Amino acid sequence: MPTFDIVSKTDIAEVDNALAGITREIGTRFDFKGSKCSLERKDEIITVLADDQTKLDQMHEFLKVYFTRRQLDPRCLDFKTVQKASGDSLRQEVVVKQGIDKDVSKLLVKEIKDSKIKVQVSIQGDEVRVTGKKRDELQEVIALCKKLEVDLPLQYQNFRD
Repeated sequence: MPTFDIVSKTDIAEVDNALAGITREIGTRFDFKGSKCSLERKDEIITVLADDQTKLDQMHEFLKVYFTRRQLDPRCLDFKTVQKASGDSLRQEVVVKQGIDKDVSKLLVKEIKDSKIKVQVSIQGDEVRVTGKKRDELQEVIALCKKLEVDLPLQYQNFRD
C-alpha cells in the first residue's frame, strides 16, 4: 500500500550558512559600523543581539531574506519576546522549529479525515503518516495539505508504493 510522511524539518547546516551570510553583511554595511550586533546559534536557538529596536528589526529582515536565499522557509522561525541586555542593547531568542507539534498534527489529521479521501492517517511522534490504496489519493492529500494555512513549512517524504 502506498504511504508517505508529512514532516517539518529544517536543515541546520543551511541555517549555519544563512547566519554566516548575515554576519558578513553586518560587517560590511555602513549603518552597522561600530555596532555590537551579532548572531549565534546553540542547538535550535539563535540568539540575536542588537543595539536598538531598529537594528533588531533589520536583523529580523536579514534572517527572513537569508533563509529564503538558502531555500529555507522563514515560517520555521519562532521569535520569542525581546529582552533588555547590558547597556541599552536588546537580546532576542529565535527558535528554529523542528517537527510537527501535537496541535498542528491533530489539525492535519482532522482536515484530512473531513475531506472524505479514502486514506488512513496516523500521528507518529513529530510526523504524520498517510496510507492509502491508490497513489492518486495520496496526491490529493498532498494538494489538500498545501492549501491549508499552517504556520510550519511542511515536507512530504518517504513516498512509497
